[in-house]
Amino acid sequence: MVIKVALVILFLFSFSFLAYADTIYLKNGRAIEGIISKETESGISLDIGSGVLKFYKDQIENIERSSSEGARLIRQKWSNRQAADQARALEILEKADHEPKLVAINEQSGHLIVETLLNKKVKVKLMLDTGASLIVLSNRAASGLRIPVSNDPRDYLFLVMADGRKVGARRVILDSVNVQGSELRRVEAAVLLKEESNLLSADGLLGMSFLKKFSFKIDRKNNKLVLEKI
Repeated sequence: MVIKVALVILFLFSFSFLAYADTIYLKNGRAIEGIISKETESGISLDIGSGVLKFYKDQIENIERSSSEGARLIRQKWSNRQAADQARALEILEKADHEPKLVAINEQSGHLIVETLLNKKVKVKLMLDTGASLIVLSNRAASGLRIPVSNDPRDYLFLVMADGRKVGARRVILDSVNVQGSELRRVEAAVLLKEESNLLSADGLLGMSFLKKFSFKIDRKNNKLVLEKI
């Protein structure tokens, strides 16, 4: 008896849920559910959650209209479904973002060079350097980024190069750093002062302000850098 009552309640709930929507019955036999968003003498616009369909009056056989509460409930259903779809899409993107990615590398004079896109607009060739605490850019490479020059003394610093020399630079924040599909936002970097930029053989160094966010290994046999976001 309890089971029968539960089934009846479930049936009534399902029926009432379907009754939330406006239903347009067309002369061709189709019935379409949604919410009427606009009605004129010539036709009707029906919101179906994923878009709006328009029908001429002479296409319509009959219309069953929902209550204002029914319309509110179905809009809430659409909103919940959209939020769930967005959450699933974000989960898929995050999973793809953390999958290992292969980065092409070139060897020049014993150094490993990777092509990198900065701020989604400037391509540079950076030398892989796990000993550099920051991404370091030559003044020339950074000029296309048009990063505002800071007058704050705290943004000026000295870097110790591989040969022990100290060079002047200014601290900047890069909006994005993309190494062939592996991307980080808001990455700290240093731009060498103009007179110091000739010390770099490439456009700069790909240092630990980027690399520390990844597990990485070098496949010298295939000239690849494997990056996996931590």
